[in-house]
Amino acid sequence: MLTILGRSRPSRNGSCDRQTRRSFLTIGGMALGGICLTDTLRAESQARAARSHKAIINIYLPGGPSHLDLWDLKPDAPVEIRGEFRPIATNVPGIEICELFPRMAQMMDKFIPIRSICDAHGDHDGYQCMTGHKKSEMQPPGGFPAAGAWVSKLQGKVNDAMPPHVALMYKTGERRWGEPATGGMLGVAHSPFNLVGTTARSKAESMVLGDIHLERLRDRAKLRGSLDKFRREMDITGSMEGVDNYLQQALGILTDTKLADALDLSKEEPRILARYGTSDVNFQRDGAPRMIENFCVARRLVEAGARFVSLNYSRWDWHGGDGMNFPMSREEFPRLDQGLAALVTDLHERGLDRDVSVVVWGEFGRTPRINQNNSRDHWPQVSCAMLAGGGMKTGQVIGATNKNGEYAAQRPVKFQEVFATLYHNIGLDVERTREFDAGGVPRNLVADGIHPMRELI
Repeated sequence: MLTILGRSRPSRNGSCDRQTRRSFLTIGGMALGGICLTDTLRAESQARAARSHKAIINIYLPGGPSHLDLWDLKPDAPVEIRGEFRPIATNVPGIEICELFPRMAQMMDKFIPIRSICDAHGDHDGYQCMTGHKKSEMQPPGGFPAAGAWVSKLQGKVNDAMPPHVALMYKTGERRWGEPATGGMLGVAHSPFNLVGTTARSKAESMVLGDIHLERLRDRAKLRGSLDKFRREMDITGSMEGVDNYLQQALGILTDTKLADALDLSKEEPRILARYGTSDVNFQRDGAPRMIENFCVARRLVEAGARFVSLNYSRWDWHGGDGMNFPMSREEFPRLDQGLAALVTDLHERGLDRDVSVVVWGEFGRTPRINQNNSRDHWPQVSCAMLAGGGMKTGQVIGATNKNGEYAAQRPVKFQEVFATLYHNIGLDVERTREFDAGGVPRNLVADGIHPMRELI
């Protein structure tokens, strides 16, 4: 059974449980930079008591997916604009999407296509999809926090075994496609806890949880032995003097099964997992792998206590050559159709559709006019997104582009409006909630004048 966790490797140095002190420190902090995971727990302990468990799943499509070919087809436009695909009707009268999304079409009453996102910065960067902000904006000291960092800071953890802000973001050849943003002005304690390691590998058996393997997590006795050995060695050097109960909580995460179990797809009911389709573990050039099963992992992480999960999926930057738009669409669209339909079906069957919000998007759209390589180029003037769950009023389209898909003709939407809606869904008041940055300046979750989308709440 394919999982994002790997197999144990034989010891080369004879250390207890095949684990060196240095790698243990890496495990203790994972993507947060070593033992500073304790800072996460310390900050969380000061946050307000956990509310009802609502969550957000943020699915990022690196490279800029084509709005004209996904969910905003223009069948009456000239041939050099409309492309090769035809629209199909959905189970919501008046809503049509690409013919390569038949599963989603049959459950469009559970989705919300947004066709008029109008403020993409235009960089090949997931930053806006992670924070809602442009990098060109005046930044607070430390930078803008990822959306999940706000959730972590303001709502804290659901349980001791699961950090509130987690990521399944693979490191990519185009570095910016693999960055889930950071805690920014809120501090490293609220940065995402990245669960797929820090190096891009092409083989499934190399995909591990940081540097700790599933089998080692399951072997409670050996892991406790490693921790005891670590403590004894640190006591000898006097380095344990400053360690407090937050380190004990950090170590507690590693010795609880919830996180490992959520990542272990062999524990998922085979019938349910089969809905998602089969992953392709090969990295797509400088993008992420087609780990469609991570959509299922994201749902399992939410069930285990995560409040915000970000993931990057495949590569969507198709200009021509070996990345031609329409052949690649025929490969990618059916996978995405199956994975999204499976995720949203799971949420509804489990009664999570009112508690878990899903957003799917990329950094910008693609040119209306098809280029000489039968592909489309970058087009920040307008882009699209797909929403589901969160108790939103689904089964409607938000916004519209002009006849050629060049710009937003109706209801232009900003990235921060989408985040304001997601924050509202999870229980945060975007108008009243604020935190002070290091310079003493009050900072809101979104800019002044930005509100949750009234059509959806």
